[in-house]
Order: sequence, then structure tokens, then C-alpha cells
Amino acid sequence: MTVDDPLMRVRAQVLHDLEKEGRADARCVSILEDALAERRWWLSQWPEGAEYVAGQVAQDVQDAMLDTVGRWPLCRVCENAEPHELRITPELGPDPHWVCERSGTVVAPLGEL
Repeated sequence: MTVDDPLMRVRAQVLHDLEKEGRADARCVSILEDALAERRWWLSQWPEGAEYVAGQVAQDVQDAMLDTVGRWPLCRVCENAEPHELRITPELGPDPHWVCERSGTVVAPLGEL
């Protein structure tokens, strides 16, 4: 497996979730590409970390978007609540998924919003 294999998989997952939330514009896709470039180096240094890179890229994108374009993805599970985002869980582990931190509800695996 090359470094790009897991990165292309996570690119597709995060891009899918951006599209489902209507956030796959040029600015957000650029944020995704920047996160992938940074994690490419990380993964080249630690190939065994391939199973962890998906959650890290999703968090990188989420953090960068919060600083520039706003919260993403927003929770649609909690009715009548103040707008809040989902968080990726586990923070460092395989099989990341989106979770509402307020209710603890697992909303969807990464790439399946």
C-alpha cells in the first residue's frame, strides 16, 4: 500500500460529507486538500498509522473550517437546540464516525452523512 491509498480513500469520505452538507465549494475543498498534504508527510513517516489518518484528516478539515467558514458538520439530531457541530470519534483510532457530543448519539460513519 502506498501513502496515497489511504489518503485517497479519506479524501473521498470527507468530500462526500462536505457535499451532503452543501459545503463542497472551492474554499472547503481547498481546506481538504491542505489537510491531505499535511497528513501525507505524517503518513510517510509512520505508515502503520494508516488506519488512523481518516479521523485526523476529518478533524483537520473541521478545525480549519471553524476558523474560516464556520461550523461543520452541523448536528441535525438534536431538535430545538442551539446549532452545534458533530465531532469525529475516536479522535485517534480506526473506523471514525460523527457523534453529537451533546446527546452522545452516533450519527454516521465518516463518509456516510
